[in-house]
Amino acid sequence: MTGRPHSHATRGCRRASGRSSRHREAVTPPYDVAVIGGGLLGLATARSLLDRQPTLRVAVLEQESEIALHQSGRNSGVIHQGIYYAPGSLKARLCTVGARRLAAYCDEKGIPWQRVGKVIVALDEREIPRLLELYRRGTENGVPGLELIGPERLRELEPSAAGMRAIHSPETSIVDYRRIAQAYADDVQQLGGEIRLRARVRSIQERTDLAHVETDGGEIATRHVIACAGLQSDRVAAMTDPSARKSMRIIPFRGDYYLLRPERSFLCRSLIYPVPDSRFPFLGVHFTRRIDGSVSAGPNAVLALARERYGRADVRGADVIDMLGFPGFWRLAMTHWRMGAGEVWRDIARRAFANALRRYVPELRDDDLLAGPAGNRAQAVDVDGSLVDDFRISASGRCIHVRNAPSPGATASLAIGEMIARHARRRFALGA
Repeated sequence: MTGRPHSHATRGCRRASGRSSRHREAVTPPYDVAVIGGGLLGLATARSLLDRQPTLRVAVLEQESEIALHQSGRNSGVIHQGIYYAPGSLKARLCTVGARRLAAYCDEKGIPWQRVGKVIVALDEREIPRLLELYRRGTENGVPGLELIGPERLRELEPSAAGMRAIHSPETSIVDYRRIAQAYADDVQQLGGEIRLRARVRSIQERTDLAHVETDGGEIATRHVIACAGLQSDRVAAMTDPSARKSMRIIPFRGDYYLLRPERSFLCRSLIYPVPDSRFPFLGVHFTRRIDGSVSAGPNAVLALARERYGRADVRGADVIDMLGFPGFWRLAMTHWRMGAGEVWRDIARRAFANALRRYVPELRDDDLLAGPAGNRAQAVDVDGSLVDDFRISASGRCIHVRNAPSPGATASLAIGEMIARHARRRFALGA
């Protein structure tokens, strides 16, 4: 599910990243900005910096051999509209603007996207108050075309779906974010920036006039650093502010999807979502039509024992020790252990997973489900065990750190990239 960059961009990336690990001298002259992370946010930020100031020397440092291999290439593919987010929050503002910008960008670049719509379904009377609150939020956030519908209209839109009432969001759309990430990378290179692959950052040393960034591909010198490191954001932040990880840490959660058998994909025409329960940190299982015509079902939300591996049995000792040593993890676990146990059971028992899905699509059969993709979510957790719900950006010295960028990070990537670039221009006095 990760894909590879298009061949012309791959050649450009590898020329830019070809410095051997035997060479440890700093690049001369230094870069103006080094952006850590070759996912959607890192690439969008570099693109925005260069679009405004093409004379800047900008490098994107990506640890993998390809861009967008982790969260950016393993998400649901949805262009969200801003229904869920608290009115006035950064997430709400960035989502509504970002969705419009992203659709226009896809049209400009010839990237296929599809407006399929979405229904958020209340199954019983207990869920109606929460559904109405979502509708209020979405309306206040300016979500276009939003409407409350009854069971008859729901059956017209999704004949196989169950539900008493629903919210219909006709503008919700789908896209392949890997293609968007590649387009961002192409823009960066065409604007004169570099993308250095296999450049995992090992340390950042801030000195009087420069920051020296030690990577697997050698040391680079740069006047400023912007870190959009995703699943490694807390560790990168600690390279310039050792206290950063004492107050907040990334706790990874793996989400596994099933795919509907192609001949049964008629069970979902668009997107069928549950009404989220505010007592729990995750949305719950849902059905999503994807841009390639397939339909995914899921995900669960199981504690991941390796930040950047995706198999059920994958364990990385350093990641486990890191998690267990953080007091916020234990407070989170004590609060949500019942939900966690249920997620683990659904992860183990396919029938339990199917039963959860069947609440929304009663016609679903156990054998309709085929093994699908998985991804890890970088969930930032405060030391008190609370989940960090909004974007969080901090700065120290010559560095800006994007420490939390939850959904709708992909939808809003252009808007977030511009916001970070504006912040960088002010803080670093980049001019223009």
